[in-house]
Amino acid sequence: MNQAETATQRWARQMADWAIPQEILGSAPRQPFVFSPEIFAAPAPGTFELSLSNRRAGEALNDGGSVLDVGCGGGAAAFAVAPPATEVIGVDRQDDMLELFVATAAERGIAAQVHAGSWPETADVVPVADVVVCHNVLYNIADIVSFVAALNAKARRRVVIEITPKHPQDRRRMLWHHFWGLDRPHEPTAATAVEAVTEAGFNPVVEESLLGDDPRAEKRQAFEAVQWCRNLCLPPEREPEVAELVAQNPFTRERVTLWWDTAS
Repeated sequence: MNQAETATQRWARQMADWAIPQEILGSAPRQPFVFSPEIFAAPAPGTFELSLSNRRAGEALNDGGSVLDVGCGGGAAAFAVAPPATEVIGVDRQDDMLELFVATAAERGIAAQVHAGSWPETADVVPVADVVVCHNVLYNIADIVSFVAALNAKARRRVVIEITPKHPQDRRRMLWHHFWGLDRPHEPTAATAVEAVTEAGFNPVVEESLLGDDPRAEKRQAFEAVQWCRNLCLPPEREPEVAELVAQNPFTRERVTLWWDTAS
């Protein structure tokens, strides 16, 4: 009798189902899922409402301290809690994201350091921080246990993970069918992530919320067609067609926050 599939195994299998078929990837004019830093720039202080995830991170930093942002992009998750954080640490696989992170920290007078590479491969060279945040990255990870364990190992006080209830491409899976006749999966979901994190030995508090209005929304719309054209492995001349379809399917504001306090 085959052993029952664990949530961790199910997550890895379902993530593998999202791989772009080689015949599509091989014809791509540009590498997909390389992002423009401007999309992920941190909004200016005082221009946005703190998300539930931001508040949970801030609660553990009420007397100051450092925050490590894994998959940081431009640092929106880290800078949302700085202050009270007095130091921000960013990890990202794109150098241009880290350049934006450093520039934002300098503009705001906040101590910062960055580390280039994927997580958890870079974890050994990244310092421990008081709070570790990780927003909208988990659906890029197949080995969820190693990823989350490394987050936990770097947090003195708390780990805060934010994801969408379903895979972020689920909302626009029809784009793959429209351009390529490709049916995309519906899984994994945040529920599976919670199961896998629990299997890994952690006991996350799980909270659902809606994001407030994003002051970056109008600016980000200008990049969305360009980004999704690239994600879909299409040439730039298809951007107008992509833009029309993307506008009909706005990105979800629903979020799931997983957080726990560490023993360290």
